[in-house]
Parts: sequence; C-alpha cells; structure tokens
Amino acid sequence: MASIKAHEADRALARLDPAYRLVLIYGPDAGLVRERADALIASGVDDPNDPFSLVKLDGDELSAEPSRLVDEAMTVPLFGGRRAIRVRAGSRSFAGGIETLSEMDVRDCRIVIEAGELRPESPLRKVCEKAKTAVAIGCYPDTERDLARLMEEELRIANLRIAQDARAALMSFLGGDRQASRNELRKLTLYAHGKGEVTLDDVMAVVADASELKLDPIVDGAFAGRPDIVESEFAKAMIAGTYPGVIISAAQRQAAWLHKSALAIADGQPASAVLDGGFPRLHFSRKPAVETALRNFSPARLATIIEQLATAALDTRKQSTLAAAIAQRTLMAIAANAKRRG
Repeated sequence: MASIKAHEADRALARLDPAYRLVLIYGPDAGLVRERADALIASGVDDPNDPFSLVKLDGDELSAEPSRLVDEAMTVPLFGGRRAIRVRAGSRSFAGGIETLSEMDVRDCRIVIEAGELRPESPLRKVCEKAKTAVAIGCYPDTERDLARLMEEELRIANLRIAQDARAALMSFLGGDRQASRNELRKLTLYAHGKGEVTLDDVMAVVADASELKLDPIVDGAFAGRPDIVESEFAKAMIAGTYPGVIISAAQRQAAWLHKSALAIADGQPASAVLDGGFPRLHFSRKPAVETALRNFSPARLATIIEQLATAALDTRKQSTLAAAIAQRTLMAIAANAKRRG
C-alpha cells in the first residue's frame, strides 16, 4: 500500500521504486499532473515517440473493456525494450482492470494513470493505494515555497537573476496550475534573455499583461460560448500588439479556476459561494459569463480544455510566426465546444 505525500512526490518520482508498476497521478493541478506524467513516461521507456513503446488509452473506453488494459500491459514488444501505457481517466471507472493488473506479473511495462481530483473513497484511488505494485500521488496547487523553487529553476536554466521587487510581483501572478506557471516563467526568461537580471518592468510587461482587463472579454467569450466576441476582441488585442501566448496563458488560468470551481460545485458547494470566493480580481461584471461557463462545462471537459490550452501554449512558442492563428483557433474551438454543454 503506497500513497506518497505531496511534499515528497518529486523526490519519490525521481527514484521511483521499480516495484511500483502502476502509478496514479491525480489532483486539481492539471498542469502538475501532466508534468509528472510526462516525466514518468520519459524515464519509463526508451523512446516516448515510438508507438510500439508507448500506448495511450482513454479511461472511459477502458470502462467498457477493462481487459484491454491487461492485454496491452502483458504484450511483449517484438524488438524488446521497455514499454509504457498512459491512461487518461474520465468520468467512468475502470478500477476493475487496474485491480486485476496489480496482481499480475507485469514485466518491463510502466502504467501511468492521469486523473483529476479524486476523493479518498474513489474506486481508482482506493485500488491503487491498496495494491502493493501501485502508488498514488496527489498533485495540488503550488505553495509559495514550491513557486519559489520553480522560479529559481527556470532562472538558473536561463542564467538570469531577478530583482527583489520583480520577484515579489512575479510571485503574485503565479500559482493555480504548474504548467501555466512554468509557461509564464519561460516566457519571461525568453523576454529577458541576455539582460542578466529580470526587472520589475520585465514582469509587468510580460506576465502582468495576462491579468489585465483587456484580455477578459476574449477569455470570457471563449468559455461562455461566444465565438463572435472571441473573434472581435482577439482582433483588437492583435492590433494593440498583445502577444498571442499571453492570451493563452490567461485562458489557462481561467480554465484551471473553472475546473476547480466545477469540482467544488459537483461536490455540493453552492455556486454563489464558489463565485464569491472566486477567481482573483473577478469583477462583478464578469460573473454572468463565468456562471455561463460553469453551466457549459463539466470537470472532465474542462480537464480536456486545460490540456488543449497547454498544447496551444507550446505550439505558439515553437511556431512564433503562426502564434496568432494557433491562439485564435484554440479559443474559437473552446467557444464552439461550449455550445455542446455538459
């Protein structure tokens, strides 16, 4: 039986006991869940880009055919080598397949399961915490110490220092989602490349811009299912010279908060209480759009959108000449998806 505490997770994952063939990574911080899953996959297979080495499965599909997970785990690669299976949990349980697999002699195969926030009585969490060959790791929003460590890591990689006032301001803009925080830090270090030290002006020019009210109509329009607003407001932002990645970062923060709020509402908390405790700097004028977004999207769909936005954030950096098109297409897709409801 293994359940690793949040503050011990990074150290444990760096030296994961080979006896743990199944790893459940869950929690409200979707960015941290994904980051840790990526690291486990990278260390668990010889080539993560080889489709014979890495198999990706959908948890909802496995619920209808749990034996498929067992079959995949017991498959012996034609050319040998280590394999991994990456499962993205949805709303349906496939704990039966995990329980069966935990009792089998699986060789050279790591099974990584990603999930949102799970209660202690969740079947998936219970079976992984009970099995001797499995480990469960919770991923929760970064503390101030976590954020400081993350900041130092990215600054060290970029060979940069940061002024004290800039550090204090930067800390106030980070948190909620690990991947969004890391994206903001990398964008900042790219902006300050060659300067030696990150200043307060750098932080306000790059990171703080994502919190300004001029981006709210774009983000709110996307989650409220208003592609017309997204199109018109996005065009204004481009004319104003706003970097498209900044808009995606703002959408990532909003998606992370909506996901957390949707889970709270599903857990029985009144929507009014969730909104009153709401998103930082949530102006009263935004509440109708946010309420619409919470009606439009379930926690599971919001988790998918968080992943979609993370991909868009990466693509805007890799393909800077197409950044505007990538960002607009992603936000328009979210707006169109909102009309499906559920």
